[in-house]
Amino acid sequence: MTASPPLPRIAVLGAGHVGPVIARIAVAAGHPVSIAASGDPERIALITQILVPGAEPRWAADAVRDVDLVVLAIPLHRFADFDPGLVAGKLVVDTMNYWPPTDGVQALFEDSRYGSSEIVARRLDRSTVVKSFNHAGYHQLEEERRPAGHLERRALGVAADDKGAADLVADVVERIGYDAVLLDSLGAGRLLEPGGPVFGASLRRPEFELAVRGVPR
Repeated sequence: MTASPPLPRIAVLGAGHVGPVIARIAVAAGHPVSIAASGDPERIALITQILVPGAEPRWAADAVRDVDLVVLAIPLHRFADFDPGLVAGKLVVDTMNYWPPTDGVQALFEDSRYGSSEIVARRLDRSTVVKSFNHAGYHQLEEERRPAGHLERRALGVAADDKGAADLVADVVERIGYDAVLLDSLGAGRLLEPGGPVFGASLRRPEFELAVRGVPR
């Protein structure tokens, strides 16, 4: 009997609201998970033990070293100071949103020619960037998980220019309890942003696909 391949190893960068939730549901789905904040892992060790049992708190450089994908869940206003070299060569899942009423105006994200994840990708030019998880509230991500085939199973969008990267992230989305809907480019990730047709909406796959179909990008 052939053993099943190991599940993708995930590093979560960010220990605020979103990061621990994604880490927790990934651990629940069987993924090996490490989590890092901006400094010494000892500072989040107790939080991790309580909120994300099974995840390993590490220094950021150690957390990302041998993983298959990195979840970027830091506050967007801190991205300007983020070191692109930390995730060079990595698949990065951008969960951030540019929302001026919350984060204030961020000059880096003010170029209306690009979606926020395209701007992230331009700065992380040695990484492969995928946009996902950003259009669901962190509390919803855990509460709305459902097994495959469930009538109330919610869809989550996955936007990327790299098909292989999109497929890998889609597999993670499916495993943690959602139907993944692939968008055909990272630019199409604008549909997942604040003000987009699916932002904050709990939609099943048919409704989600209908919502994003034919919307100008």
